[in-house]
Amino acid sequence: MGPGGNRGWLLRLVIAFSFAQGAVSMARPAVSYRALALGADERAVGVIAGVYALLPLFAAVPLGRRTDHGRCAPLLPVGVVLISGGCALSGLANSLWAMALWSGVMGLGHLCFVIGAQSLVARQSAPHEQDRNFGHFTIGASLGQLVGPIAAGALIGGRDMAGTSALALLVAGAGAAVAFTSLWRIEQRRTTHKSPAEQAERVPVRRILRARGVPAGIFISLAVLSATDILTAYLPVVGEDRGIAPSVIGLLLSLRAAATIACRLVLTPLLRLLGRSLLLTVTCLLAALLCAGIALPVPVWALALILAVLGFCLGVGQPLSMTTVVQAAPDDARSTALALRLTGNRLGQVAAPAAAGLIAGIAGVAAPFVMLGALLLLSSGIARRSPGRPTEDQPAPEDTDRTRRQRDSAR
Repeated sequence: MGPGGNRGWLLRLVIAFSFAQGAVSMARPAVSYRALALGADERAVGVIAGVYALLPLFAAVPLGRRTDHGRCAPLLPVGVVLISGGCALSGLANSLWAMALWSGVMGLGHLCFVIGAQSLVARQSAPHEQDRNFGHFTIGASLGQLVGPIAAGALIGGRDMAGTSALALLVAGAGAAVAFTSLWRIEQRRTTHKSPAEQAERVPVRRILRARGVPAGIFISLAVLSATDILTAYLPVVGEDRGIAPSVIGLLLSLRAAATIACRLVLTPLLRLLGRSLLLTVTCLLAALLCAGIALPVPVWALALILAVLGFCLGVGQPLSMTTVVQAAPDDARSTALALRLTGNRLGQVAAPAAAGLIAGIAGVAAPFVMLGALLLLSSGIARRSPGRPTEDQPAPEDTDRTRRQRDSAR
């Protein structure tokens, strides 16, 4: 495809992802506030946050297998429907069990959308474009994470915390539905014809996981997403404990997202300067120290500074871990490899909030951020050994023939 077509589909995907992620980012703190208003303690908030990732934990690999041997685009509207429904029904729920259930539906919808979208980027980008295109794609997530918490903070508050948080969830459901407007004919896939034997052939999961770079990409992604997820779910709890208003917490979360956007806008020059491995190592190490700093009883202005620098550091991990996994995986199993990465993400989203809830119940609401610091510190050591990125002028040897075929077909 030509450059104009490339920009067209990627821009529309970023717009759709912005609305879908904005709805989720608005709903996550709203779910926490509504759960607190319905009588939940720190442990219950952690359980509800963990259920968000439970259904996707079992669905990711089958969805990835399907996408490897089919189209990516159908997963996008399915994801939007589930996100929208999960948000709205969470707002109508009047029990913690119901909130946990609809939170899980929301998480399943987010998984469907993300698998379809990431597979689309991997399939429609040449190898030397993947770091850049994944970086631009994840700007959509950051835009959603920027606007969502501000909107939630603007709506939630006052004496009727249960009512205002329910309203925020209903608005989030409506916002997610807007993503439909950017999804029409977004996949520009070249027609291929495979025999039934070729379609049935599947690369074993064990072989994918043994590919150099795949485990590193999965773990780094898990650590970075766990940090983002616990920030979203537990900063409201920290705010309640320290007397910080929900509107201020929303601004702080959005500041973190804005810093992440800034990081992804300058990702390409940072890669040229440091290379993928060193950039991942440095940012994970700094993020570890900053996460631990949130546990300190600092004033709001210092917390804002910590979250701004932390957001910049966390902006590196997701797009570069996607490229690491895609370039390390076998050609016919890229969507499955991305799905395994998302399975690792969801495993972290199940385990990390549950562990955070347990730690918060024992050691206080700020203690989970110390746990995150340790996780990110470990990921920085793993990142140091992850493979680097092929340069634009010198594609990786195993990708050379495939790159030529892609360029020839694009012409």
